[in-house]
Amino acid sequence: MTGGTIGGVYTLEALAQAIVTTPESWRPLVFTNGCFDLLHVGHVRYLQTAKALGRTLVVGINSDSSVHAIKPQRPGSPPRPIVPDHQRAEVLAALKPVDGVVIFPETTATRLIEVLKPDIYVKGGDYTLETLPEAATVHTYGGQVEFVTIELPTSTTALINRIRNPSHLHE
Repeated sequence: MTGGTIGGVYTLEALAQAIVTTPESWRPLVFTNGCFDLLHVGHVRYLQTAKALGRTLVVGINSDSSVHAIKPQRPGSPPRPIVPDHQRAEVLAALKPVDGVVIFPETTATRLIEVLKPDIYVKGGDYTLETLPEAATVHTYGGQVEFVTIELPTSTTALINRIRNPSHLHE
């Protein structure tokens, strides 16, 4: 893990300190979060769109334990996540649109938002203000919530299913 430069995987404390120390390097700060288990083109397009909304894009990654809590194992399916949290974080940190990554243990990103106070909080268009648990927190300090249209419907679950059933690989 790195903690002193933009472009790495940070602890929440190191990231918050970096933002406070050099706000001109980070603001306007865009923040999003998710599991990002098996990275796919839908993730990449989503992150590119999010990055275009501000100067800096920080991505919160659900820890392995929080993924277990929000994505319970289905019968006949492998336990999630497939990829461990530090590996998911490192892969995301290497992507061009991503300026920083932080792993968090909670099932929502509310605590990260309270600490980082992003100017813009981004989620996929499958959410609404009513279904987004972090929306109220963003609004308490005057931040914006933006929803990104899902232009290419892809999902990690669908990828796993295609891998498990090779006859559907070319669909």
